[in-house]
Amino acid sequence: MINSIKNILHKESEAVKSIPVTDGYEKAVDIIFNKIHQNKGKVICSGMGKAGQIAMNISTTLSSTGTPAVFIHPSDAQHGDLGVIQENDVLLLISNSGKTREIIELVKLAYRLYNNLPVIVITGNPESPLGETANIVIPTGKPDEVCPLGLTPTTSTTVMTVIGDILVVLLMQKIQFTHADYALRHHGGYLGEKSRNNSK
Repeated sequence: MINSIKNILHKESEAVKSIPVTDGYEKAVDIIFNKIHQNKGKVICSGMGKAGQIAMNISTTLSSTGTPAVFIHPSDAQHGDLGVIQENDVLLLISNSGKTREIIELVKLAYRLYNNLPVIVITGNPESPLGETANIVIPTGKPDEVCPLGLTPTTSTTVMTVIGDILVVLLMQKIQFTHADYALRHHGGYLGEKSRNNSK
């Protein structure tokens, strides 16, 4: 079992190291900064299944670090939740295959509201239908899953999470997010106390 654990850790770490570093990150940060921080929009994060859970995590982390964001479930979007989208928002969509029907439909429905919404896609398949509709594609490198069946989202969700972390940190740097800013958004718990102490 120890050898299996070491092998899994090795494969996951190698996948992270192999994430393609492209100018898509800088372009994504510039678009988000312009739309959200200069024009009062927000980031609309979405994905299905495990990718949706990563999208939700990214949305909450963005919000807690100064970039307003919300998660919208692609199925719920078809039943009214689409109404949360406004004209200065940015769509940040996650799909490993780039073929997820509900996400592709979400883009089409969002364009009916505002046909100039910027779309940023995190995917393992840049040449997919979703990738082709995006303004910016951030590729994961399409790592093999460590799941013994090669099916369960494992390594792919690891790299998606790391890509989300990169975007969060780059935005924090761009807006010069401080301990005081953090404290304003974290009143309770250990992090709230720590941020208030560091902002004094």
